[in-house]
Amino acid sequence: MPDAFEHEHDLAAMRAHYQFEGVAEADLAPGPYRQFARWFAEAAAEALHEPNAMVVSTADASGRPSSRTVLLKGYDERGFVFYTNYGSRKAREIAANPHVSLLFPWYPLARQVVVTGTAERISREETAVYFRSRPYGSQIGAWASEQSAVAASRAELDAAYERMAARYPEGEPVPVPPHWGGFRVTASTVEFWQGRANRLHDRLRYVRTDGEGDEGWRVERLCP
Repeated sequence: MPDAFEHEHDLAAMRAHYQFEGVAEADLAPGPYRQFARWFAEAAAEALHEPNAMVVSTADASGRPSSRTVLLKGYDERGFVFYTNYGSRKAREIAANPHVSLLFPWYPLARQVVVTGTAERISREETAVYFRSRPYGSQIGAWASEQSAVAASRAELDAAYERMAARYPEGEPVPVPPHWGGFRVTASTVEFWQGRANRLHDRLRYVRTDGEGDEGWRVERLCP
């Protein structure tokens, strides 16, 4: 019987050789949110698949971590916003431990942005504005799915969707579920990572200080 871990790929030899221009301290915007806006615009211009996809990592009260990919739905000087079911695992973990990490993996550009900070719920008014912009099917899905709960079958999930679609027919307003809404992650550090030759990558990290606005950050270079 073949070893289950035998495979045709030599993982030890699998690596990309980066030939990208670097990023210097003098090239950075005054603050991390402005720098993120620059890099996000460049990622979107390259037509990357879902450049707003980010890995959100949380930990429970005992420090046990979990991660998942969600979509960034807004950002400004206040932080980064995403939406979820407030009964989901990530929301429950944020309630117990608000410290989170965000990772934007822009592989074709050999870039990453890593954010650490704290998450808190946004207002119901802000949630409602975004919810009304969602496609009808996504609005109904937010009602139908008890996110992170165990489902007996796919048929059960589909049946829940059909019940909600019957309750809120297409073409009529769908109310915002009371158990659904947004989180804003206020950054304490934001690292901009650019792949370079010989694994000597550029890693520039903004760190929050006591100042206000763009003056409230210092930049430090990390060894790769």
